[in-house]
Amino acid sequence: MEQTIFKHMETVRSITEQAMKKIPEETSDIIPKGFNNNIRWNFGHIAFIQEKLVFGLLKEEMNIPKDFGRFFAAGTKPANWEETPPSFAEIAEILTEQKTRIESFIEGRLYEKLPTPFTNKAGITFYTVGEAFLFSFYHEALHMETIKRIHRSISSN
Repeated sequence: MEQTIFKHMETVRSITEQAMKKIPEETSDIIPKGFNNNIRWNFGHIAFIQEKLVFGLLKEEMNIPKDFGRFFAAGTKPANWEETPPSFAEIAEILTEQKTRIESFIEGRLYEKLPTPFTNKAGITFYTVGEAFLFSFYHEALHMETIKRIHRSISSN
């Protein structure tokens, strides 16, 4: 079953990576009416939250640039950015290499208890590595849908 889960991670992330290749970076910072964030924020947020749910909750070092939290953590938004955010290339590289790091890090650990149960903003509490990891696929899909909606909105103008 574990290999099936890792294969699913590969599938979900492949969809994300393909979308990132199709969207021009020059449109990634537009925030259409009705949205709080832009496409760049959503891609960076996917990378940041995946890192947090796998490494951060286990109190391990998150192997992404330190500024990702300032730009892409829950509750952040581009309107508050005071510095230049990471480029599409940097975000894409992190999204791609993250898969390999995650698989080698959590292989055999899906049933391991988290040091502290984690309750997300939706009120869902995770107790094991696997619960948090599996939720990350849903989270990524939600943000991919938002990216598609933002892109459609930009493209229709």
